Amino acid sequence: MVRVVFFGTPPFAVPSLERLVAGGDQVVAAVTQPDRRRGRGQRLHPSAVKIAALAHGIPVLQPERADDPAFGAQLTALQPDLGVVAAYGKMLPDPVLHTPRLGTINVHASLLPKYRGAAPVHRAIIAGERETGITMIRLVRQMDAGPMLARVVHPIGEDDTSDTLERALAGLGADLLRSTVASLASGQAVEEEQDHTRATLAPRLTREDGRVDWTQPAERVRNLIRGLHPWPHAYTFLNATRYLLLRATVEPRSTAAGLATPAPAGTILEARGDQFHVACGEETVLALHELQPEGRKRLATRAFLAGHPIALPASFQSAAESV
Repeated sequence: MVRVVFFGTPPFAVPSLERLVAGGDQVVAAVTQPDRRRGRGQRLHPSAVKIAALAHGIPVLQPERADDPAFGAQLTALQPDLGVVAAYGKMLPDPVLHTPRLGTINVHASLLPKYRGAAPVHRAIIAGERETGITMIRLVRQMDAGPMLARVVHPIGEDDTSDTLERALAGLGADLLRSTVASLASGQAVEEEQDHTRATLAPRLTREDGRVDWTQPAERVRNLIRGLHPWPHAYTFLNATRYLLLRATVEPRSTAAGLATPAPAGTILEARGDQFHVACGEETVLALHELQPEGRKRLATRAFLAGHPIALPASFQSAAESV
């Protein structure tokens, strides 16, 4: 039996925690981010990991800072064999990483060395990748740069969004974690250094990442919509109103109206019934199927156009052009 201290915060981390418990390892504590205020009432909400840990009677630690000496003392007193990190959300200092006897490992949702950072699932979809996966690594000071212990490849489906793909990877990560813990405990784990020359970054998402550049080909715009669902969403402007783009497909030019001659990027080519076509870069066309006016409910194209009729000619603009 391995004494594990588990670091995690969002739903992605919960399957890994559950698998450790089901596998018979002793999770001596779950370390998660402090409760945060959300919603209209600004009520405090616990993390998904905190809820899962308390359901299993696992002690929960919520330090504001991972380098707090008091937290370090708590960690040392637990005498953990292994630290496991799954989307904790904060960098851990060296003293914390090295407190467990077997060190600290990380369940990372990409095929390292590609997509090191906080948003590997989203960035992979945005980039149009056809596959991703889980890499188990030993944590070191440099972000996601430690030696690899195991990996598994997973395809990215044509209609995958960041939430559907993340759920699939969470399950794969839990399976791979269990086998990796067993290999570490038995002394049979093999570590492989990453090729650091091939490293790419997946920085934390911001609202600005969602701004649609209509000069990009339709496939890239669609990948942006998929990668930023369910947050922060791809968005565009029409008549100074911001709209979230929730679902779209690439439309063959032969079936889209108004394409006798090339149209400037962002031009709305057709907006009636279920047909909502927008000109993109390289003379490609995007068909919008679901939108959401800012602060309102999400709508399928037909319902959106019924309540928001668009008189042509009209064009979408970027956020920068709307101010």
